[in-house]
Formats: sequence, structure tokens, C-alpha cells
Amino acid sequence: YMGKIQNQINNKMNQNTEHTQLDKFTAIDYSDAFPENVTLAEYIWIDGTGQNLRSKTRVYNEKIEKLEQLDWWTYDGSSTRQAVTHDSEIYLKPVMMCRDPLRRRNHILVLCEGYLSDKTTPAVGNFRPICNKIMEEAKEHKPWFGLEQEYFLLERTGTTGWWPLQWPRGAFPSPQGRYYCSAGPGNAFGRLITEIHLRACLAAGIKIAGLNAEVAPSQWEFQIGITEGIECGDHHWIARYLLSRIGEDYGVDISYEPKPIAGDWNGSGCHSNFSTEATRQENGLDVIIKEYMPKMEAAHKEHLTVYGEDNNKRLTGKHETSSMEKFSFGEGSRAASVRIPVFTLEKKSGYFEDRRPASNIDPYLVSAMLVDTCCLNGKYRQEILDQYNKFIEVKSKSE
Repeated sequence: YMGKIQNQINNKMNQNTEHTQLDKFTAIDYSDAFPENVTLAEYIWIDGTGQNLRSKTRVYNEKIEKLEQLDWWTYDGSSTRQAVTHDSEIYLKPVMMCRDPLRRRNHILVLCEGYLSDKTTPAVGNFRPICNKIMEEAKEHKPWFGLEQEYFLLERTGTTGWWPLQWPRGAFPSPQGRYYCSAGPGNAFGRLITEIHLRACLAAGIKIAGLNAEVAPSQWEFQIGITEGIECGDHHWIARYLLSRIGEDYGVDISYEPKPIAGDWNGSGCHSNFSTEATRQENGLDVIIKEYMPKMEAAHKEHLTVYGEDNNKRLTGKHETSSMEKFSFGEGSRAASVRIPVFTLEKKSGYFEDRRPASNIDPYLVSAMLVDTCCLNGKYRQEILDQYNKFIEVKSKSE
């Protein structure tokens, strides 16, 4: 039987049309290999970098249909920058599950929170608990999110080197201007990976809203939303995991660095669209401008603290960014800290776009700060900052 499976894989790999490559993850038939009562659960967690994801597989001899059937698990935190060798056990608490679009059938992806041995202290890099606390307290506001995740596709140039996909080796392609939302082999590099990712997210049940080629060559974007509350971070992290897994299959790395290529090339952000029930109602534009914008301005520096590492390399006032030094908002402006979209202006209600977050943000932190500032008047701001600053301190010691 395994020979039959390998033949299917080889046949797929030997066919180079885009259609067969898009079908690659769904065309191989494993049905004879798995009885109905076997579930492969891929436990996924954020490691001590606060940016990278780890995962491992657990076999359940039953069909998993609800989160409560999943056990807590453990892993070696000394190998993920989250613990020391003599006290290395980190617990995994399942908090969200969805279909596994790569393994299919009954198999699932399981997003987890990491905890120390007392099962109550969050592990390094786990900001979901404080985010969830804020979302629960503010749930009457019905906070909605739409995150625009920009990233670069990179290919290996040696043992440890990476360079943007299909760029001249050690050199540069034509200047920006021809790549945004482009088509054609001389303009759009890596579309196949983005198309597979879109389909994988949809198959998993992730609330993905679309994708597009971005301003720099080999730079792309996917959008997650509309999500409500804690869904924002949960769906975003699973989408990132799937993109990494797909890139792995093609030998392509995913870079969320805010400014991976120096010079006259756009950096990468994670523009965060946000609304509440108040802003979506009649005259909600007044709530945005008169209530939320003054609160956002007052907390400008605090927001930037958790809006991504090395964001200063991106927020320069150039390449469609605002300056870090001063908060601003504008109608349809991509040079402001916050953009008020034309649709919101026309309807006098809707959402606003916070353009400051970098591509490497933790969506739990950004969504928590937005809700805390706009809906809870900064009640948990210092707690967020304290947890984040402690995380940065621990992280710097482990590097």
C-alpha cells in the first residue's frame, strides 16, 4: 500500500502544471490507511521568540469532534527558548481546533497555549490569556477585526543565506511600481504558494478574506477577517502556520521582518482594521473621530511598544508609512498612523485601519491593545506592557 502512495506522490511531483500543484495536498488518497476512529491532532504553539510556531503530532484512537476530548500535553521548553534544562516541561493547553487541510479526513490542527509546570503561569511568548481576558470583558462592544498580513517569500542562497524568491542572486529586480496586484511571470513571484495557502485556510475553516501581490517583488499579503474577539489571534496564527507548512514543501521561507531588504523597497506591515458595534451603527464615524482617535493618540507610544520588533526600520514616513514620532489620522491616507477608509466616510459608520503594526506582530497583543484603549479606557494597558517588557527581557537573555 505504501508503494501505491509513493507512486501517487511521485506522479504529482513530476507534473508541473499549476492546476496539479494546487491539487497536490488534496489529491493523494490515504483512505485505506486510516480507520474511521483514528485522528491525527497537530498540536501548535508559539515558541519563546514570540514569532515562530512549533508543532508535534498526537495520535488519538477516536474521532475528535470537540475541544474537550483533547488532552493537555507537554514539550521540552528548553529547546524552544521557554525553559531551562533542569525545569524544562511546558504544558500545552488546547484552546482552538480546526480541520487539517493537509492531512484531511478526521485530522485536526490544535492551537495551544503554553503554561509552566503549575499549569497557571503562561509560558514565555503566550499572550493569549491576557488578550482573552480583555475580549471577554469587552464582548458587549462586539469588537471586529480584519488583519492584513504582509510577508516576503525567500529562497535559500547557501547554507544559511536567504534572498527574495526569484530576485537576481545577490542583486535587485526592476524598481517598485510594477508589482502591486500584478500578473505575469516578470511581475508576480510565488503566486502558486499563495493560492495553495488560500485554499488550505478555507478548507480548514479559517476566516481568510483574500490575498494580493504587494508593492515589492516577492512580497504578498493575505487578509484574515472578519473575526470577533479572540478569534482574531486564533485564526491569524493558524493561517501563519499553514503558510509555513506550505512554504516548507516548496523550500520557500516566509519572512515577517518589517524591513527585510534595505533601500527603496517597501517594508511589511500588518495593518489592523477595527470596529465596534458603536462605530458600525448610524453616525459611528463620530465615535471613531471624536472618541477613539483621541484615545489612540494618547496611547501612541504604548501601542508602538507592542506593535512589532524592529518596526522603527519600517515606520519612517516613507513607503506608505507614518512617522513613529507623532500620531496622525487621515481620510483615505496611507501616510497616516490611522486611515479612515472611504467606505466609512461615505456611510458615516464602519471601521478604521491602524497602519502602525509591523508584519511580525503578535495579533493577540495588537487586538488586545486596540480593544483595551478604545473600549476599556486603558484598564489593562500597564498589565500588557509589563508582560511584554518581561518577555523582551527574558527573550534577550536567551538569544
